[in-house]
Parts: sequence; structure tokens; C-alpha cells
Amino acid sequence: MASTTLPGGAFSMTGDLAVTRMGYGAMQLAGPHVFGPPADRDAAVAVLREAIALGITHIDTSDYYGPHVTNQIIREALHPYPAGLHIVTKVGALRDAEGGWPPALAPDQLRQAVHDNLDNLGLAALDVVNLRVGGLDSPTPGSIAGPFSVLAQLQQEGLIRHLGLSTVNAQQIAEAQSIAPVVCVQNFYNVANRADDELIGSLAAQGIAYVPYFPLGGFSPLQSGELDSVAARLGATPMAVALAWLLQRSPNILLIPGTASVAHLRENVTGAALALSGDDLAELDRIAS
Repeated sequence: MASTTLPGGAFSMTGDLAVTRMGYGAMQLAGPHVFGPPADRDAAVAVLREAIALGITHIDTSDYYGPHVTNQIIREALHPYPAGLHIVTKVGALRDAEGGWPPALAPDQLRQAVHDNLDNLGLAALDVVNLRVGGLDSPTPGSIAGPFSVLAQLQQEGLIRHLGLSTVNAQQIAEAQSIAPVVCVQNFYNVANRADDELIGSLAAQGIAYVPYFPLGGFSPLQSGELDSVAARLGATPMAVALAWLLQRSPNILLIPGTASVAHLRENVTGAALALSGDDLAELDRIAS
């Protein structure tokens, strides 16, 4: 891997799984609305190769992006994968003919999803598989023991190295941990949407990575205006401020901003290195108040 110093340094999920805190989310490499092929496949390949050139060692994906398209592009761009690169995928949903995202949590669906990820990425085992069980931006209460146990069995079979969760609450995380170790949690969180503040601290104390999605999603017009004001004062973009805030929020937070543009990828990496002062952080914290 390249030796470029990325903002935030690295985080060790386990002894054999250390990743750059600045990662890359591959969802936008598929076509419009994450469905079908991209308009420019060569550009998608170029973004992935640039991520590696920048030193990123954490790529987030799923075989239901496309479906299948994103993982096939990752394989085309990067296989055989460089040493130290870790691809994190997720299961628990699928794409229907209308482009919807219905749940897919039955044992046979989960097993098929894992095999689809393996086949389309060209891997013998997946580094991390996140079980996605909630809605778009909030957990759905209830037991997750059934589907998580299926993934734990696939881990025992050697098809998955580590397990994670997506869109879950503290009770569901504890339930999963009673079945098998959890190395990461991927939930909706940003400077304006702070429901997981307490959870992040709990996970940090356990050495578990927290991976927020939608770094600029779900803002009210007022909140967006406040973020714009801080960004303008610092001479930065709102995305740069949002990413930098997340990196400074807690050492276990990993970033996976997505883009289909090499230029935007570079901007995200540069922006995440923005240093926020104590006054900046206090002002940003007021956005969620």
C-alpha cells in the first residue's frame, strides 16, 4: 500500500485487522439510485485505484449495490488485492425490480448473499460482513439472534473472518455479542444527528469501530445553515467540516464517504484533515441542541 499519511491515522478492529480511519464507501459506483451500471465504468475504476494510491485501506461495499455491479467493478479495478487492503461488505437486504431495498434476512438469503459477495469480489473469505437489520436511518427494535447466528455459522465455516452490525441499537449489539464477537457498528450519525453519542462511547471503551453513514444526511435547513456558516468562516466546505468533526469526535470513528469522482475523493481526504478548534467544536455541537 502507499505510504501517504491520511487524516485520522489507523484503527485496529482486531489484531489482524487494522484499517485507515479515512476509508472509502463504494455505493456511488453503481448507476443512478445505486441501481444498474454506472454511466462511466472507467471513471469508477479510476476512483478505486486512486483510493489505493492515496493509502486508503478500508473499502465499504455490498453486493446489493447495483446489485452485483459495485463489487464487480471493485474486482476489475483492484484484484489481485494489495496487501493490507480490507473490504467490508454487508448483507441483510436485496434489490427488487423497482429498485427498492426489501429486507433479506432468511438463512438461505444470508448464505446466498455471502456467496454472492465472495464470487463477485473474487475472494475466498470476506474480511468483515455487517448484518444490516434496521431501516434507512434508524434501528428496528427486536431480536437479531436468528440472522446473526447464520453469519456466525458462516464465520465458523471460514467464509467470514469478522462480523459487524448495521443500523442497530445497544440491546441488539449486546445480543449479537452473546453469539460472536462484533468488530464494528455502522449506523446513521453526523454532527446534526447525535442519537448514538452514548453508544459511540460505549463501543470505544470496548475497542469496537463505529462507522457513521450519511455524514451530511438528515440536516434541517437551519442546521445546514449553521454548518455552512462554520465552513465559510474556516474557508472550507461543509463536507470537510462534517468529516473533520467526525474524526475528532471519537478515535473509534471510521469514515466511509462515497463518491464517483477522483477529484471529489481527493477533496474528501484533504477536507477530513481540517483541524477544528475548541470553539469550532463547541459551535458545531450546538447544531444538534
